[in-house]
Amino acid sequence: MAAPKFSAPDSDSVRSSRPKRRFTLSEANRSLPLVKRIVGDIVKTHALAMKLQHELERQVTGAAASKQTGQAGVAALQQTPQNVTMQEQLDACMTKLEDFVDELSEIGCELKDYQMGLIDFVGRHEGRDVYLCWKLGEESITHWHELDSGFAGRQPVSKLKESK
Repeated sequence: MAAPKFSAPDSDSVRSSRPKRRFTLSEANRSLPLVKRIVGDIVKTHALAMKLQHELERQVTGAAASKQTGQAGVAALQQTPQNVTMQEQLDACMTKLEDFVDELSEIGCELKDYQMGLIDFVGRHEGRDVYLCWKLGEESITHWHELDSGFAGRQPVSKLKESK
């Protein structure tokens, strides 16, 4: 049976946006009002994309299993008016997500997780690059981590020693 052609991004497939600048903690916090709005849109749009993808997969695989159709039958099932509409909605969500990630890249921060709304800003600590880490729901940036340690390595910004 041919695999469905639809897909929405998962956390493992986040296209890394490349930051264009380094931020001080103060600069990163000043950018948060705009970043919060964009990330809120990302989380909502991603949830809708995942819902559409799961519904499309459920309809195609469920119908294929119940009718014991061959590949031609599965292709026909994918082209029902309802599925075509859902695919168009999924495609629109994917375009919106790409646009939102591009907006974050223009600001200079990186999206790390579509579901949590996790964002990293490149900052400095003791003369080396680190990530200033923020996630949707936090009022300000309260943690940082080494470039290779990820979310689990978060440390409070009280330990941050910024330098250029």
